[in-house]
Amino acid sequence: MSDLVGKQVVGVVNFPAKQIGPIKSEGLVTGFHDEEGGVALCVPDKAVHLGTKLL
Repeated sequence: MSDLVGKQVVGVVNFPAKQIGPIKSEGLVTGFHDEEGGVALCVPDKAVHLGTKLL
């Protein structure tokens, strides 16, 4: 998880809280499954201000 510190990723916030196992989720980080079963996160191709809306 430390490899995410300082990285900008595309996410959705302000969802109603949902219990997912032992965790209460209130947001969604977007990404794709790769061929090895890992996840490739959606990231902006240049720096954007935090909280910028996705169009």
